[in-house]
Amino acid sequence: MNGSCVGSQESQADSTWVLPNLPSKCTWTPATPATKSPHSCIPLPEETKILPNILKKIGCTPMVRVNKIGKSYGLKCELLAKCEYFNAGGSVKDRISLRMVEDAEGAGIIKPGDTLIEPTSGNTGIGLALVAAVKGYRCIIVLPEKMSMEKVDILKALGVEIVRTPCTRFDAPESNIRVAWKLKSEIPNSHILDQYRNPSNPLAHYDTTAEEILEQCEGKVHMVVIGSGTGGTVTGVARKLKEKCPECKIIGVDPEGSIVALPSEMNRTNTTTIEVEGIGHDFIPTVLDRSVVDQWYKCNDRDSFLMSRRLIREEGLLCGGSSGSAMSVAVRAAKDLKEGQRCVVILPDSVRNYMSKFLNDKWMIKNGFLNDVQEHKPWWWNIKVQKLNLSAPLILLPEVSCQKAIEILQEKGYDQAPVVAESGLILGMVTLSNTLTSVLAGNAQFSDPVTKVIYDQFSKIGLEDSLGKLSCILENDHFAIVVHEQMQFNGNGSSFMKQMVFGVVTAMDLLTFVSRNDKK
Repeated sequence: MNGSCVGSQESQADSTWVLPNLPSKCTWTPATPATKSPHSCIPLPEETKILPNILKKIGCTPMVRVNKIGKSYGLKCELLAKCEYFNAGGSVKDRISLRMVEDAEGAGIIKPGDTLIEPTSGNTGIGLALVAAVKGYRCIIVLPEKMSMEKVDILKALGVEIVRTPCTRFDAPESNIRVAWKLKSEIPNSHILDQYRNPSNPLAHYDTTAEEILEQCEGKVHMVVIGSGTGGTVTGVARKLKEKCPECKIIGVDPEGSIVALPSEMNRTNTTTIEVEGIGHDFIPTVLDRSVVDQWYKCNDRDSFLMSRRLIREEGLLCGGSSGSAMSVAVRAAKDLKEGQRCVVILPDSVRNYMSKFLNDKWMIKNGFLNDVQEHKPWWWNIKVQKLNLSAPLILLPEVSCQKAIEILQEKGYDQAPVVAESGLILGMVTLSNTLTSVLAGNAQFSDPVTKVIYDQFSKIGLEDSLGKLSCILENDHFAIVVHEQMQFNGNGSSFMKQMVFGVVTAMDLLTFVSRNDKK
């Protein structure tokens, strides 16, 4: 596998966690005969009429013909969708969750009453929570802030303890991976199954997903398109297909802003955030074997979400955002396939997780993925945010105490302020009213850092964005953080885009601007 240690010196010296991008020790090669394969071989289970528990409804997902979208792009091949959202927990990650737990049980690593901890973008967390609920394990999921509230609500319903972390580099102390390992060091009898390094991850797909594809297609498959998150799906499926269907072309899908694709030049971009959940990383996971991917394609948020909406509307496939990523690549990659050939696209999860995101028109407009169809826009609608007369922001560092924050906000006459780490990472917003209320209610102490009372869910808007977009944000949010991007250069000459806080804008700021400049 193609992992490489890219963590900082601080992270490498920290013995409380294990890097998720260490080189793989797997000895598999495409030429390895089945009799000498280092992989296990677990046959597909036979379906029964009455299942002993819901875990038996993991796997055996349907293969569905995509009838309209392929034709609209002029594809000659047969386009098929492997609908992984029919798994019990609603995603492809159910497969690896069950496999990792059962392999750990078989090895005597975990026992009843133990605690399972996992850093995840949500779907692995839901899968593990499902397994934990049935088998009786305590489960703690460490989840980045960008992940949808639907995922959070499902995890809570399954009895999971949730820890939210900022969206930051994987090796930063506050990342979900580092926080998970910190929790493991503090909680007795706890385990991180570690989807980024655990060989059970790709093996789940080697033994089941790939075999199902071969069985459903009767061995006739010419291309498979798979998004890469941990890389377990693409690695497991590709390795099995390289053995049994070596002419099949494996297409890897990687979002702009991620560094997974090859050649590495493909990863150069000014994109600083990825809205599509579950794919893309700023490191190469240990379980990802990029050598079995024949070609990589990059995808973007807008094309992904618009394609997901088309899959829902035109094909009736109630899929999630990364499904749109895979399909948006498939219609490009399969252009050269001929009539009678087949392209299989993995649809990882369902729209259930994203009802308040890409399925929502206002969210799509707010994020610039959909044009506003409002016919009679007010005169100020297309004016840029930079035209607002915003005050210079008051910024608090995360170590500032609640008492000091209250004093500063009152003294300076501010209602709220962004909390920004010394690295420049925007952690959230602290408001005077919420800080006072939290202290008075006993939910925080005056001596606690402001991170105890911050709003970690917030909207950002750029100086070049329109007041119309800002208006959409302020329909649901009390404020938005105005950011502008700067290109920064490292000592080695490499560059990256960094977001800086320019100000905080509220509905009152917008209303004041409109009332003062109203063109009646």
